[in-house]
This record gives sequence, structure tokens and C-alpha cells, in this order.
Amino acid sequence: MGTRTRRLLSPVELERRRMQAADLFEQGMRQSEFAEVLGATPQAVSLWRRAWAEGGREALLSKRPGGNSYLSVEQERELEDLLRAGPTAYGWEDQRWTLARVGVLTEERFKVSYEISGVWRLLDRLGWSWQVPKVRAVERNEEAIAAWRTETWPAASHPRRSQPLMGGSASRTRPEPG
Repeated sequence: MGTRTRRLLSPVELERRRMQAADLFEQGMRQSEFAEVLGATPQAVSLWRRAWAEGGREALLSKRPGGNSYLSVEQERELEDLLRAGPTAYGWEDQRWTLARVGVLTEERFKVSYEISGVWRLLDRLGWSWQVPKVRAVERNEEAIAAWRTETWPAASHPRRSQPLMGGSASRTRPEPG
């Protein structure tokens, strides 16, 4: 069974898809037919149909909470500048941005609250990686590590290889060849 990659849709794209669903509802198309056409799950289509039946097209419009629920383009640019300054500029001791820290920063600076998954999507949209970098000591000596790997580790990891092989068997039940 193959895997499908799923692209995250913006709020505008999601609303556009719900409006396409309303058009199809009005045309009388069956739910099972257009779930695949719109790339939506049958569960989502069922919820859209119920909302459409109760409140028409207006019921399928985006219902964003009052106030700023998303950052504007200008705010996103400003956020990128803030992120480039690094976490220490905002009181954190190390140089790692976490999703939680970015969420705190957006809430304090822009008065916009995101769930952790929303912070991840925001960073992804801005081209930032959510992966945690490897933390390495400043004092790390690459030459000493390479020497240890090529000289010390092979000798320490296989002590029996340096001794000549003796005849005999490791099995308790099999007699030694004589």
C-alpha cells in the first residue's frame, strides 16, 4: 500500500473548497462522488452537507475567531526577523527555537495565539524547519574524535581479534576435534 503526501491548505484554500462543495450540493451530486473530486474525507463532506442544509452557503464560510487569528504578511516578515535574532535575544539561555517558544513569541509580540500544530504550519510556510538541531559542545575536537574512531575503538571493541584463533569448539556438547 503506497503512502500519500498531503499538502496543508491555507484558510483561503479551505474556504474555496467548501464553496465548491456548496456548488456540488446545489447540483445534487452525491457525497460519495465528490469527496474524491474535492480531495476531502467523507467525514468532512458529511459535516459540510449538514452545515449547508441548515444554513446555506453562508454556513460554509470561514468562521475565524474575533481579532487577529493569523499573522499578516508584514507580521510574518517581522516574525522572521525576530527568529533570526535568536532565542537569547528574548530571554532564553540556549540557541534553540522550539515550537512552544515561537508560540510564546507570536502571542507576546503580535497578540496572536497559535496551537503547537499551527506554529509548525506557520514555520513551514515561512520555510523554517521544525527539526531540532544536534547540540554539540563548543570544545568538540573533530581530529581527536576521528583518531579515537580509527585507532582506539577498533582495538577496544574486538579484543579477541587481536589474539590468534585456537582450535576447538565453543559448544559444550560437541567434543573438541583431536
